Amino acid sequence: MTADATTTARTAPTVGELLRHWRAERRVSQLELALRAGSSARHLSFVETGRARPGEDLLSRLAEQLDLPIRERNTLFVAAGYAPAYPQTPLDAEEMAALGETLDDLLRAHEPNPALVVDGSYDVVAANRGVRFLLGELPPALATTPLNAIRLTLHPEGLAPRIRNLPEWRAHFLHRVERHLSLGAHPRLRAIHEEVLSYPVPETEERPRTPRSRTPRPRTPHPYALPLRIEAGGRELTFLSTATTFNTPLDVTVSELAVETFLPADRETAEALREALGPAWPD
Repeated sequence: MTADATTTARTAPTVGELLRHWRAERRVSQLELALRAGSSARHLSFVETGRARPGEDLLSRLAEQLDLPIRERNTLFVAAGYAPAYPQTPLDAEEMAALGETLDDLLRAHEPNPALVVDGSYDVVAANRGVRFLLGELPPALATTPLNAIRLTLHPEGLAPRIRNLPEWRAHFLHRVERHLSLGAHPRLRAIHEEVLSYPVPETEERPRTPRSRTPRPRTPHPYALPLRIEAGGRELTFLSTATTFNTPLDVTVSELAVETFLPADRETAEALREALGPAWPD
């Protein structure tokens, strides 16, 4: 065994350490988790301290009760000495062809509204014409494969200069990314997050509120959700965004896909999209 391999073996968390970590994240006691999983607090204590090895059935129940993402369930199984419980199939694999066609059809159905599919690192898997319209011409530094939605949105040469409520939207977007990071280890996502934090934030009239501020939030036409206000095609457009994921996914790759849609928040935006894109894909 090489020195690097030895270091990796020593620093990789044990199954007990992982269970303690996730219990702390979910704020659940040993007794409560043991009861939910059909075990005993004593046995769970032995597992967490390394005095007992959990069976695969118990691990599955513990992961279910802790509501672990599929990727983290695999990490738990591997730490206990078992094979991963779920496959991780590349999107370009033959068995994923039908999924790819379905996602393309879904994105087309959203037109002319912008819609895209991102993976667990916010890399763009697919996008429709509405997204291309919002992006416009990208500088070479950003037009690399894979395109990353975080970088495209917040980079000073990307969409950021055209987002009219950038401080609020940036704070919202980064908070969402940080929530994803808290769910597990995503090295690429973490690296992109750190990169984006280094971007300069342009000074605007709209500043994010601080926790201590008692100034009432300005009233907007959309008090129920934060809109994205962005300049595109020479007009200011306003969108409300949604994110959709698969129910009960059985593959790590599929579990981390999200369909992001941007719905017109007013009639002017809807009309601008129809005028710019029309009803069908170009030849």
